[in-house]
Amino acid sequence: MAREAGRRGGLDEQAVLLAAGLADLAVSTLGSALGTVRGLLRRSDAADLAAEAENELLARGRLVLDRYASAPPAHLEVLAQHALARRAAGNA
Repeated sequence: MAREAGRRGGLDEQAVLLAAGLADLAVSTLGSALGTVRGLLRRSDAADLAAEAENELLARGRLVLDRYASAPPAHLEVLAQHALARRAAGNA
Protein backbone atom coordinates (compact mmCIF):
# COMPACT_ATOMS: atom_id res chain seq x y z
CA MET A 1 0.00 0.00 0.00
CA ALA A 2 2.86 2.39 0.73
CA ARG A 3 4.15 1.86 -2.79
CA GLU A 4 0.77 2.75 -4.34
CA ALA A 5 0.50 5.96 -2.29
CA GLY A 6 4.02 6.96 -3.31
CA ARG A 7 3.31 6.11 -6.91
CA ARG A 8 0.13 8.18 -6.99
CA GLY A 9 1.99 11.11 -5.53
CA GLY A 10 4.70 10.59 -8.12
CA LEU A 11 2.18 10.53 -10.97
CA ASP A 12 0.46 13.62 -9.61
CA GLU A 13 3.80 15.36 -9.33
CA GLN A 14 4.73 14.32 -12.86
CA ALA A 15 1.42 15.64 -14.19
CA VAL A 16 1.96 18.99 -12.46
CA LEU A 17 5.53 19.22 -13.76
CA LEU A 18 4.37 18.31 -17.26
CA ALA A 19 1.62 20.94 -17.19
CA ALA A 20 4.06 23.57 -15.88
CA GLY A 21 6.56 22.70 -18.61
CA LEU A 22 3.91 22.94 -21.32
CA ALA A 23 2.68 26.27 -19.95
CA ASP A 24 6.23 27.64 -19.93
CA LEU A 25 6.77 26.47 -23.50
CA ALA A 26 3.50 28.08 -24.62
CA VAL A 27 4.36 31.40 -22.92
CA SER A 28 7.85 31.52 -24.40
CA THR A 29 6.55 30.63 -27.87
CA LEU A 30 3.83 33.25 -27.62
CA GLY A 31 6.36 35.86 -26.47
CA SER A 32 8.61 35.05 -29.40
CA ALA A 33 5.69 35.25 -31.84
CA LEU A 34 4.60 38.60 -30.44
CA GLY A 35 8.14 39.95 -30.83
CA THR A 36 8.15 38.85 -34.45
CA VAL A 37 4.77 40.50 -35.07
CA ARG A 38 5.96 43.74 -33.46
CA GLY A 39 9.02 43.71 -35.71
CA LEU A 40 6.85 43.18 -38.78
CA LEU A 41 4.50 46.01 -37.83
CA ARG A 42 7.44 48.43 -37.61
CA ARG A 43 8.44 47.75 -41.20
CA SER A 44 7.56 50.29 -43.85
CA ASP A 45 6.39 47.60 -46.27
CA ALA A 46 3.99 45.98 -43.80
CA ALA A 47 1.03 46.49 -46.14
CA ASP A 48 2.89 44.75 -48.97
CA LEU A 49 3.83 41.90 -46.65
CA ALA A 50 0.22 41.54 -45.52
CA ALA A 51 -1.02 41.50 -49.12
CA GLU A 52 1.58 38.90 -50.07
CA ALA A 53 0.68 36.76 -47.07
CA GLU A 54 -3.00 36.97 -48.02
CA ASN A 55 -2.23 35.86 -51.58
CA GLU A 56 -0.16 32.95 -50.31
CA LEU A 57 -2.94 31.88 -47.94
CA LEU A 58 -5.48 32.03 -50.76
CA ALA A 59 -3.22 29.91 -52.96
CA ARG A 60 -2.72 27.37 -50.18
CA GLY A 61 -6.48 27.27 -49.62
CA ARG A 62 -7.07 26.57 -53.30
CA LEU A 63 -4.53 23.75 -53.24
CA VAL A 64 -6.12 22.18 -50.18
CA LEU A 65 -9.59 22.36 -51.67
CA ASP A 66 -8.36 20.94 -54.96
CA ARG A 67 -6.62 18.12 -53.14
CA TYR A 68 -9.41 17.09 -50.78
CA ALA A 69 -12.72 18.50 -52.03
CA SER A 70 -12.78 17.17 -55.57
CA ALA A 71 -13.61 13.55 -56.11
CA PRO A 72 -11.22 11.54 -58.27
CA PRO A 73 -12.53 10.62 -61.73
CA ALA A 74 -14.55 7.44 -61.97
CA HIS A 75 -12.38 4.48 -62.92
CA LEU A 76 -14.73 3.19 -65.63
CA GLU A 77 -15.04 6.68 -67.11
CA VAL A 78 -11.27 6.89 -67.43
CA LEU A 79 -11.14 3.46 -69.09
CA ALA A 80 -13.89 4.49 -71.53
CA GLN A 81 -12.00 7.64 -72.45
CA HIS A 82 -8.84 5.62 -73.09
CA ALA A 83 -10.77 3.18 -75.27
CA LEU A 84 -12.28 6.04 -77.29
CA ALA A 85 -8.84 7.61 -77.70
CA ARG A 86 -7.41 4.28 -78.97
CA ARG A 87 -10.26 3.85 -81.45
CA ALA A 88 -9.82 7.39 -82.70
CA ALA A 89 -6.07 6.87 -83.06
CA GLY A 90 -6.65 3.55 -84.90
CA ASN A 91 -9.12 5.13 -87.34
CA ALA A 92 -6.97 8.14 -88.08
